[in-house]
This record gives sequence, structure tokens and C-alpha cells, in this order.
Amino acid sequence: MECVEPIRDKKKIELVKTILKQNSMRNYLLFLIGINSGLRVSDILKLKVSDVENKRYIELKEQKTGKYKKFPITDSFKEPLKEYIIGKSPHEYIFLSQRGDKAITRVQAYRIISEACLQAGITTKIGTHTMRKTFGYHFYQEKKDIALLQNILNHSSQKVTLRYIGINQDIIDKNLKSFKL
Repeated sequence: MECVEPIRDKKKIELVKTILKQNSMRNYLLFLIGINSGLRVSDILKLKVSDVENKRYIELKEQKTGKYKKFPITDSFKEPLKEYIIGKSPHEYIFLSQRGDKAITRVQAYRIISEACLQAGITTKIGTHTMRKTFGYHFYQEKKDIALLQNILNHSSQKVTLRYIGINQDIIDKNLKSFKL
């Protein structure tokens, strides 16, 4: 499996949001939740209206780890989510496929995210995991709390978290560029 990168440039993130919002509220919301929650796409896609309607938190069992996860429905996606689910059945998937009563697939989510990133001029390796890594990268840049981020992402060590969000490579690149004998 190829390693994807976070979107480091906040202007590019805004551009991706704009592109997605113009095309589809569902796809825009997928990206918003992805970059603001740190959830894996497999957990985002299985969310139903009943999981979020009139709630302050989203609670779930992570598909990959089997661990319980609780996180707030934050201001970053609260209003778009609230507006999007109006009139939808509680048993309906939030990210409903246009072909029936199932959620979109991980492959379709990949197509949505990668196409929007391509349109935004993002040339790094992109995938659905880019959303989770983008969350991690910017959370760390703002809070500088690797222990908290490690906990949010359910990683086994801080070293794993730093490598995961690309901080180690950023530090190596920065320091090697200025190193000279």
C-alpha cells in the first residue's frame, strides 16, 4: 500500500472544500468530517443519521481497532451536518450512495477526494487516509501536543504518530537543507 500525505497548505484545503461544496454537499461533508475528526474513512462511511442527529458527540466502535471512540461534533462541521441531514431517515447512511440504500464505498470516497485534490493542484500522494493525516498534521502544528494526538489517533507510540503525520520527514528535510560541511 502506498503511503499518502497530509495536505499541509491550508489554502489548498480551502480550495478542496470549495470544489467539493460546489459539486456535492455530501462530498463536502465527508471531507469536513474527515479533516476535523481524525477518524478513518471506514468509520466515517458507516455513520447513520441516528448517530449524529440531536447529539453533541459521535460515539462508535472503530472498525480497525475495535476500540470505543467518542468525539465531539465540533463547530467545524456541526452546521453543515445539521443542514444536510434535515428530512433524512434516522436509519439512512449520511454518505448514501446514489445507487441504493448503502453508504458510498471506500473506493468511491477515494475517487471523490483524489479528484477534488487533483482539481486543487495538489500533487502529493493522496488517498482517503489523507483526510486523517491532514487532521493529525494540523492538530499537531496548532497544539504541539503529540501525546494528545497519539491518544486521539489511537497510536501505540509518539514515534508512530510523528512518522504518520509526516513531521519526522519535514524536520529531516528542513535540517538537511540547511546542513553544510
